[in-house]
Amino acid sequence: MAEKPSVLFVCVHNAGRSQMAAAWLTHLAGDRVEVRSAGSAPGAAVNPAAVAAMAEVGIDISAEVPKVLTVDAVKASDVCITMGCGDTCPVFPGKRYLDWRLEDPAGQGVEAVRPIRDEIRTLVERLIAEIAPEPAA
Repeated sequence: MAEKPSVLFVCVHNAGRSQMAAAWLTHLAGDRVEVRSAGSAPGAAVNPAAVAAMAEVGIDISAEVPKVLTVDAVKASDVCITMGCGDTCPVFPGKRYLDWRLEDPAGQGVEAVRPIRDEIRTLVERLIAEIAPEPAA
């Protein structure tokens, strides 16, 4: 893995789970990790319930926009984490792939999105501990 690992989060619409995961990783790991997110069929906008749920924990994703998944994004990433996009993510030798099975927040209110947000945080914290732990003091 590169000195500064790169992570790509992929879900279908890049409007909920992958946006929250990217925001958590950026928030918790800072500049120790390069973060990307994309969707196999990007939505028109980030899910308002995901924006609201992240705002509750002090993370603003309101300016984010769904992005299309590209082969270049996968090639540039050390770790590709899929979230319900099935086989749409291209696979390249030497890349690490993880599949996080998370409920889809599409069409749900903020009450239903909170537990998904919290589960994503836990998964991101585990990922950080593995690929970009805090440097020893």
